[in-house]
Amino acid sequence: MADIIDGRAIARELDETTKAQVDALVASGGPRPGLAVVLVGDDPASDVYVSHKVKACARLGVNSFENRLPATTSQADLLALIERLNADAEVHGILCQVPLPKHIDARLVLEAISPDKDVDGFHPMNAGRLMTGTGGIPACTPLGVMKLLASVVPDPSGLDALVIGRSNIVGKPVALMLLAANCTVTVAHSRTRDLPAIARRSDIIVAAIGIPRFVRGDWVKPGAVLIDVGINRITGEDGKERLVGDVAFDEVGHAKAVTPVPGGAGPMTIACLLHNTVQAAKASVG
Repeated sequence: MADIIDGRAIARELDETTKAQVDALVASGGPRPGLAVVLVGDDPASDVYVSHKVKACARLGVNSFENRLPATTSQADLLALIERLNADAEVHGILCQVPLPKHIDARLVLEAISPDKDVDGFHPMNAGRLMTGTGGIPACTPLGVMKLLASVVPDPSGLDALVIGRSNIVGKPVALMLLAANCTVTVAHSRTRDLPAIARRSDIIVAAIGIPRFVRGDWVKPGAVLIDVGINRITGEDGKERLVGDVAFDEVGHAKAVTPVPGGAGPMTIACLLHNTVQAAKASVG
């Protein structure tokens, strides 16, 4: 039977390390790390996610600055807020929650955030630093994926890794992180030919395509490790909604280890966001 990778437990361990770093930074006379969260509109899922982030800040001793704006906020006003936050010495990380209202160009807004405060790791400069292996702030979910993988495979050097999905948020950055960890990496997508055959020879599979139960049990070789980044809502036979991942979880008992949904990659994203914020605060004082 496959081991279940407990993302909640690993996130708690990372939180403990992050809190210890906050305490040490403040005790040494450094600044208390500060995270500014910007939410435009009233998207219910975004509202819940922002609330989780604010609670995490309080738990770890990080200052939280909430900026809740109406859906009618203009792009110019939002960019002006980003500019003020960039200049605010008490703010070390800025997160602008997406999706944004249709009249706002999300790309322009995300690029307006200072790369040094881009704790989501979405800025082109941080993406470029990841590409060239020259530091920068790593994207939160891919960083979480790598920490989940390290809990069962401390040294993945030489292993065949398959990333299913090529988004800028997960697929591409996690592929680069796996490459930096000396894996042999294949990136697959909706037009990949004979994907099951590629999956069957992979030691590691990161599923981030956003299709419920896309990776079937007969795609997975015995002993493989599966990191499921998918979060999909489906309606069961009983008429109730539930969350499932991109992996057919009940079919992969022959794998070495697998992340559950929920409780796998999800908790790691916020933990890594706070981790990045603290690293940004430390970098601000050298």
